[in-house]
Amino acid sequence: MSSHQAQPAAAQEPETPHLDFHGTTPYEDYVQADVLTHLQHTLSDDPGEMVFLVTTQVMELWFTVIVHEWETAAGALRSDDVPTAVAALKRSVRELEALNASWRPLSQLTPAQFNSYRSALGEGSGFQSAMYRRMEFLLGEKSASMLVPHRGASRVHAELEKALHEPSLYDEVLRLLARRGHAIPASVLERDVSQRYEPSSEVEAVWTSLYAGPEDDELARFGEALTDVAELVWRWRNDHLVATRRAMGAKAGTGGSAGVAWLEKRAQKNVFPELWTARSHV
Repeated sequence: MSSHQAQPAAAQEPETPHLDFHGTTPYEDYVQADVLTHLQHTLSDDPGEMVFLVTTQVMELWFTVIVHEWETAAGALRSDDVPTAVAALKRSVRELEALNASWRPLSQLTPAQFNSYRSALGEGSGFQSAMYRRMEFLLGEKSASMLVPHRGASRVHAELEKALHEPSLYDEVLRLLARRGHAIPASVLERDVSQRYEPSSEVEAVWTSLYAGPEDDELARFGEALTDVAELVWRWRNDHLVATRRAMGAKAGTGGSAGVAWLEKRAQKNVFPELWTARSHV
């Protein structure tokens, strides 16, 4: 072997990241991490309250993202852009999965643990969440009375009032079906969109026809994307019910709600109802 054989090049040292910034870091400027991590102001001495507070704040952020996705999907449907709507729905499925996983830190709470800081909530209750209410409105679960708790916050109230009077995501779906030549009745297309959506046998017949046709039909596949969303909304409601039942039994909820009884009623309802009932006729 030649004594002049080339030696392997010395391993290059990794470059040191840029550490010197004027003011805050670009990461902080973009993410606003310092704001987010200083929004936790506990009202009790119980260490479990921090978990409850952060978890519910994370839920609010997921609500915000999901509303963005569903509004994107609704806007795409108004332009007959089904692929963009499907892409937004598929993203929201992953986000709903993450949202639903938020129940895990709370799902093992014993009554004693929850009651140790429950009084800190006062009259506060999750049903007062404005962003969750916008999610419900997009699903067709409209209710003007749910604006009442927000009368004291003018911007939030205005946003909710606007959402109340706009077509829901499902309204936009049914309008798309009508434009594609399907027999969606005028009573559905011209309904007062500020009212809760009620199931229609004619709409059920349209979904039945679509599901009985080719599986690769664009609208049939779109129906499955909507069903994925609806299933995870149902799971969210049931996970909420189970976590609440475990933490407080059948006691009245905070904020004057009926607690578990109210959640049980909610958990029995499906969104996009004809997508479920049509399956019995295919």
